Amino acid sequence: MKQRPLMPSEWVEITGRGVVSSAGLTVAEFDRVILSGESRIGEFRDMGSFSGLRFAMGSPVRGFEPAAHFDDKTLSGLDRFTQFAAVAARQAAAEAGLMEGGRFDLGIPRERIGVIIGSANGGIDSLDDGFRRFLTQDLKPKPLTVPMTMGSAPASRIAREIGARGPAFGVSSACASGAHAILLGAMLIRSGAVDVMVVGGADSCFCEGYLRAWDALRAVSPDTCRPFSIGRRGLVIGEGAAVFVLEKAGRAAARGARAKAFLGGAAMGCDAGELTVPDEEGMARAMREALSDAGLATGEVDYVNAHGTGTQVNDRLEAAAIRRVFAHGRRQPAVSSTKSAIGHAMGASGALELLATIAALENSVAPPTLNFLGPDPACDIDVTPNEPRRLSIAAALSNSFAFGSLNVSLLVARPDWRPRP
Repeated sequence: MKQRPLMPSEWVEITGRGVVSSAGLTVAEFDRVILSGESRIGEFRDMGSFSGLRFAMGSPVRGFEPAAHFDDKTLSGLDRFTQFAAVAARQAAAEAGLMEGGRFDLGIPRERIGVIIGSANGGIDSLDDGFRRFLTQDLKPKPLTVPMTMGSAPASRIAREIGARGPAFGVSSACASGAHAILLGAMLIRSGAVDVMVVGGADSCFCEGYLRAWDALRAVSPDTCRPFSIGRRGLVIGEGAAVFVLEKAGRAAARGARAKAFLGGAAMGCDAGELTVPDEEGMARAMREALSDAGLATGEVDYVNAHGTGTQVNDRLEAAAIRRVFAHGRRQPAVSSTKSAIGHAMGASGALELLATIAALENSVAPPTLNFLGPDPACDIDVTPNEPRRLSIAAALSNSFAFGSLNVSLLVARPDWRPRP
């Protein structure tokens, strides 16, 4: 995806953020956990009967009480991933200053407001429950199982709550889903089709059938997630949702609000390669094109939030791609994988990691890559091992590289960003 570089005045504003995650149920708590280097990976067997799995560590959302957010009638038609997304969207709208008397109020036609939410799994909890009822209890699935499992369910729910009548749909592209949703929302704003987009990713992952499918793939670590480290043994499964309000440049100031960050550049592509093995050049191309889209040089990027799954192949190839992109810069950027703290939230991961990247920008702290045992010569990048690092961060990349050889890179910058001389 190539187009002319944008001027900073054309960058899309991120004015609202919301989250439901293993690292917290508010943005403030999420930021504190991510930036302090606190791990939310631990035993998850208390969440169900998961005997026989090769792994026991995960990062589920805890403390989320659906009844605190929805009445019984509404809950009967919402899968867990839709609940996550809707609650995160409410937070994002409130932070953006778009809630008036409990209602979403922009003062613009609702046809100019859209919603895109990415999900890798869709309503897998409802699907799992339906199969269990049918196959083990000889019962029919619940009447609303079909709409509850649709990948577009969160977008529809959020659109209903805020009254958005513009483009509203779901995106499913494995663990790039959330990042694709954010990129597409920005593209719609740039095109002039809309003025405001509510975008992000959501997935719920701790149901038996899904965990056993990952067990069969043998990609999950039996202990913990160690991105880019010696001794890494695979990913750790997480879940959650992160949602953002994107607005046309200048809107926030015009209504007396403040942008939290600029989405300055974005790129997506496909390797057209193997299903589960990424391609170094495809990863590098996504990063280069995101930089080009924003009109930035490599030396202007201070931090990269890596896809960093903790698997042998992904980490080696992503590290090589980062080295390739920044080989001729004035310095190498700090890199970290926040999956080491919150696991791999599948379709929500790109959105959660963009949220972590904005936290790094706002607080001038590079989050750590946790559980790091020592450098792997094949991953020769600055991975910010184990401890957070004070660092002035003006611009940063957030990478999502998914099964199916799907690549997305997002570039964000502080609201006060200016080109370096």
